[in-house]
Amino acid sequence: MKLRWRKNSRATLPAGELVPPEGVPLKLEVAGLGVRLAAQITDVILTLVAAVCLLILVASLGFSAPETLMAIGSLMFFIIRVPYYVLAELAWNGQTVGKRLMKIKVISHDGKSLSTHALVLRNLMKEAEIFLPATLLLTLDAATPLASGLALGWIAAGLMVPLCNRYRQRLGDLMAGTHVIHQPVPVLLQDLAGNPAPRTSRKEGFVFLAHQLDHYGAFELQTLETLLRAQEASAERGRNLKQDATIEAVVEKIRQKIGYANKVPAAQRLEFLRAFYNAQRAHLEQRQLFGEKRKDKHYTAKGAPS
Repeated sequence: MKLRWRKNSRATLPAGELVPPEGVPLKLEVAGLGVRLAAQITDVILTLVAAVCLLILVASLGFSAPETLMAIGSLMFFIIRVPYYVLAELAWNGQTVGKRLMKIKVISHDGKSLSTHALVLRNLMKEAEIFLPATLLLTLDAATPLASGLALGWIAAGLMVPLCNRYRQRLGDLMAGTHVIHQPVPVLLQDLAGNPAPRTSRKEGFVFLAHQLDHYGAFELQTLETLLRAQEASAERGRNLKQDATIEAVVEKIRQKIGYANKVPAAQRLEFLRAFYNAQRAHLEQRQLFGEKRKDKHYTAKGAPS
């Protein structure tokens, strides 16, 4: 499922929030440059420490002359760094140690699983965008101002790319079709059965008999729960005629299906649906205790589709 930005997202959504084509907001906030830099520094320190440890081991064993230790250390840093980023993001689904600590991760722009090709490409481009010019900049001196200026301009241009696109993608992300987001925090929704709708003037409420609850299964119950949650969310923004028409159609469909004779007033339709949801859920859970799992309305007593 490809993600896109809502046209008026700046007016209605927090900066960086993504929405799919269906229009339902997904809390996938794009990671800022600060938190990405902190994760990058953490990963660089880890790989640098590993390279230094190997360099000390090589020097202590006498495998290299002192004048070549710097070149060998740079090579070890490169050999450790590139596989580390690729393998870590493959193993941890788009995260390195630094990204895990900063609670950010890499995702595919089209919503699919991360591919090895994309991770290899984005991390190899990181070498060309950041590490190679940074290495050149560190090895140059005042005697070569033109080369130093070119290396500095290279780094500056690479850092400007994320500032010029809405997903904060660097060049490697643009080529690989990825971007970095804050890791979503799982939220447990409130149990609808534990929060019944407020009663209206109807004192007796809505009562459903066992034979009326045998028409639907778990699938229909989940569909009704989705509808009720959507109505709760839309209540904060205000109701509209289309939503009222949907609620009326659902209520009438359920009444006809279960044989509920009494007409439901417009002011009590949501109360009716909430009461039916609670009764239907309790009925299915009770039947499940006896080993019967009703998947949907086509289920029969023998457990096969009707």
